[in-house]
Formats: sequence, structure tokens, C-alpha cells
Amino acid sequence: MAVLTPLQIKNLTEQAKQSKGLIPKSVLTPLLNTLQCDISSLLQALLPVATSFSQAPISQFNVGAIAYDKTTGNAYCGANLEFSHQALGLTVHAEQAAINNAWLNGAQSVSVIAITAPPCGHCRQFMNEIAGADTLKIVLPTLETDLQSLLPHSFGPKDLGNEFCLLALKSHDDIALPEQISHQLAQQFMLAYAPYSNNPAAVEIKTASHGCFYGRYAENAAYNPSLSPMQSALSQLALAGLTLNCVELTSITLVETANGHNQKAVAAAVLESYCCDCVLQHVLVK
Repeated sequence: MAVLTPLQIKNLTEQAKQSKGLIPKSVLTPLLNTLQCDISSLLQALLPVATSFSQAPISQFNVGAIAYDKTTGNAYCGANLEFSHQALGLTVHAEQAAINNAWLNGAQSVSVIAITAPPCGHCRQFMNEIAGADTLKIVLPTLETDLQSLLPHSFGPKDLGNEFCLLALKSHDDIALPEQISHQLAQQFMLAYAPYSNNPAAVEIKTASHGCFYGRYAENAAYNPSLSPMQSALSQLALAGLTLNCVELTSITLVETANGHNQKAVAAAVLESYCCDCVLQHVLVK
């Protein structure tokens, strides 16, 4: 088993903060050579980096996950994110955070995901939505397995007549967007994944000194494991080692469709967990 020193973990964590949880191929390759290990062993060794981003004020149970895309050679951290005084169903699971991170960084596939604990049914269902789910390898502390073994007789996109999976590139470029939203937010909106509600949605969180954070709506065939754009964006904030309480907000903008809008209440509920006085701007498009 590959082992990283505490100093290596510290340095890699600081690097990951700067890239919002992205560990590029240029970092992974030298580690693979130095440790003389395979990618599964390296991802396991890197799990303390991912776990360090966990924010679990309710459970006090910190979970980390790292998704690996063999096409790009990049790895993407994820950690659980809980919201105080809100329904537990709003929690972002580490596996969701890692896949969301890969997706937001342009990955179109995930071949391996390493996790600090066995994935719950919620996460198995969420992972089943991605392109390549039928060959997804799962690396656990004491076991290497695959999603098909952990989720036999699964229910997925094709059961609802959806041939287009999460991570597969598709754009909602047929929807006209107002000039009041930024070009970056418009891009995130167009790449949202909402095949069941037909309500693509995205969020932009602007800060005074830490840049912008984005999130997209990621639906699931089973509906409940869907990830809202606000959860997606706040997970990215967490992967930068930040919370809404420690940044100066400039604006928060949610954009979704006028006909199918269903994300405002979720966004407002999540924001109530923080000492945040920034007004949510809600933009509806046709």
C-alpha cells in the first residue's frame, strides 16, 4: 500500500485548496513513479487530502472521496458537506462532491473512485447516473470492487428512456439567456444536467477576494440523489477550504427556467445555514 508522509499530505492539501480540489496529472505522475504504485493505491494514499475538506457539523463523521479520470489523468477531490439546522437530505455526500468536481472541471468520464468508507445506497444511485457507470471501479479501505457489484439490478437513466448520462457532454444552447448574467454563469447553465425535469439550472457565487464559484444542477433517475446547483457551488467553496461565513460575498445568482423552476427554495434553505445577508438573485429564463 502506498503511503505519503505528513509533509506531503500537507503540501498536497494546500495545492488542492488553490485548485478547488483538482489534483492534476502533472502532480499524480511523479507520485506514481516515486511510490512505485498503481493509481488505486495512490488514490487511497491521497484520501486524507480529500477528507480534510469535509464540513460535517451534524454527524462529525468526515468522509473523503477522490474520482479519477483516466482520459485526462486528473483526480478530483470530494468531501461531505452538511448544513446546520436543515433537512439531512440536503447533505452533499463525498462521492457526489468528487463527481461534481470532476464534472465542473470538464471530465467526461470517471474510471475509479476511492472512498474512505463504503458508499451508502444514496451514493451508489448517484454514481449509477454517470457515463461509464457499468465499469466504474470503487476502491475502499479494505476492498476493491465495482459499482455493478455494489448495486445489482440497478435502476438508471435508460429505465426512464434517457440515453444521455451525467458527464456526457451536452449543451442547452437552444435557450436564450439574458445579458444580465455573466458569460461564465451562462456557460454553467448550458451544461447543467436536467433530463427529467427539463429545468437546467446553475448558480454563481461571487466573492470580493476569493473569486467566483459555480454549481450546476445534476439530476438523477431516482430523483432523490439529485444535486442542486447551490449544493454543487457550495461544495466547490468547501474544496477551496472556505465557507460562506468566512468570505465577503458580492452576489449570489441562481438561473433556471421559468416553466420548470424548482431550485429557489432549496437554494434559500441551504443559505439559511450560514450567517449570510447576501440576497439571492433569482433569474428565470424561457
